[in-house]
Amino acid sequence: MQTGKAEPLIAIVDDDADVRDTLSALMRDSGFDAVCCPDIPAFLALGDPPPVDLALIDLRLRGESGLTLAIHIRERYEIPIVMLTGVGDEIDKIIGLETGADDYMIKPFNPRELVARIRAVLRRYGHGTAKPSVSPEQEIPFGPMRLDVQSRRLLDSLGEEIPLTNAEYRLLEYFARNPNRIIPRPELLEELGSDMQRYVDRTIDVLILRLRRKIETVPSKPVHLQTRRAQGYIFHLASG
Repeated sequence: MQTGKAEPLIAIVDDDADVRDTLSALMRDSGFDAVCCPDIPAFLALGDPPPVDLALIDLRLRGESGLTLAIHIRERYEIPIVMLTGVGDEIDKIIGLETGADDYMIKPFNPRELVARIRAVLRRYGHGTAKPSVSPEQEIPFGPMRLDVQSRRLLDSLGEEIPLTNAEYRLLEYFARNPNRIIPRPELLEELGSDMQRYVDRTIDVLILRLRRKIETVPSKPVHLQTRRAQGYIFHLASG
C-alpha cells in the first residue's frame, strides 16, 4: 500500500470504457487518484506488487471473472478489494469466500455511497487518511455509541470505529432512524432491498445477532435492539 502518497491510488478494473471513465472521474473528484485497467492482464502489468491502495473490480469482465482477480490479489497482497456486481450475480458467493472481496456494490449504485464504502474499506486496512470531522446533525447517538451517517461508521465511546458490513450498517441506520417503534421483519427486508434479494427471512436473524454482539454490553440481554415476539424488532436509543 502506498502510505507515502497524499492521495490513495484506486485501480479500476472494468471492460467498459465509459464505466472506467466515469469511475475515474468520480475517484479524482473524491480526493483519490485512479489507474484504469480494461482486463486482468492490464492489472497484473501494473507490477508485483501492484502500486495501488485498493482494487475496484467488476465481477463480470469480458471473457474472464473479476472474482478470479480478487482471489489472485488476496492470495498475494494486502490490497483491499471492492467488487462491482450486476443484479442477479451470486453476491453470497463473493462475500462468503475468504479470498473474495472486502465489500461490493450492485449496479446501478449511488456514487456517494461507493465513495463512502471505499473510504471505509481503506480505513479498515489502516490507510493514513484523516478522519472526517463530524457535526452533531450527522450523528445518531445511542448509549455510549454514535452512528456517523455521513461516513457510515459506528463509533464507540472513545471515538474508535467498530467495523460493520454493509448490510449490518444499513440495518443499524434504519433502526436508529426509527427508534421506539416495532418494525416487522418484512419491512426490514424491504428496506435492505437488493442486498437481500437472494436471501430468505432467516438472514435478518443472523444480522440481528451480529449487531447485538457489536452494540450490546450483554448480547443475550439486549438493551438497544430488542425482539418483540411475533411482531418484529424495536430499537431504543437510551440505555435505560
